[in-house]
Amino acid sequence: MDYSIKNNDIILSEKDFNLDETLDCGQAFRWKKIQSDYLCTYEGSFFNNKLVISEKSKGEFILHNVSEADFLEIWADYFDLYTDYSQLKMIFSEDETLSKACNFAGGIRLLKQNSWECLISFIISQNNNIPRIKGIIDRLCDNYSGFPTAEQMNGVTADDLSYLRSGFRGKYLAHAAECVNSGEIVLSEIAAAPIDEARTALKKIKGVGPKVAECILLFGMHRTEAFPIDVWIKRVLEEYYPNGFPNYLKENGGIAQQYLFHYIRNKP
Repeated sequence: MDYSIKNNDIILSEKDFNLDETLDCGQAFRWKKIQSDYLCTYEGSFFNNKLVISEKSKGEFILHNVSEADFLEIWADYFDLYTDYSQLKMIFSEDETLSKACNFAGGIRLLKQNSWECLISFIISQNNNIPRIKGIIDRLCDNYSGFPTAEQMNGVTADDLSYLRSGFRGKYLAHAAECVNSGEIVLSEIAAAPIDEARTALKKIKGVGPKVAECILLFGMHRTEAFPIDVWIKRVLEEYYPNGFPNYLKENGGIAQQYLFHYIRNKP
């Protein structure tokens, strides 16, 4: 990671980063592409920290109106800039399929999201499409003037959440808030638990099945060994890994999965 400060902006140089591939791949739902004179510009939030970020040219980015302290303490961690993705991709590329996937979309990075925000977001994501997921989350944030904390959602019922127009997911959101506020679910403890214990604990929340649990672990707790399997990844595993995903890759299998997911969905 290399950066400089210009006026009130952070100028970031990072060759293993692409905004479209990272912010529009389904791992987070609070980023919107907006018009600009740059290659692309996104505005969005990490919990209630807001950001406008532009890709000025390949490998060069502008974080607009961001202090150096906020960049180092919030955004560098959120975009996982302290991890060497060149090294990861070199390891991944020992595998033929992953080599193709990394070459196809080498700018994907794993976003290190807030665990509560991620829990709520992926409950909403069930059997849903990205535009509708974003709409539901927008309505939730509008109601609370920002993404609500678990405490702010203490005591809510499915009826209270009817304004979200989230269907059956409303009762699951209410149960998640109840579990966290009662102390039955302690997200920080789950994040630190052995992976199988963490999976079991998350699935105590109504509406959190195997795939959603893996997403929360990977995107909200940075457990890179978590490996969400949807129809696309199931297809990858059946077509390219009939004998199982390589053991030597499993420690960072969740990051590898992101490259594979993008590749199988978008390859020519």
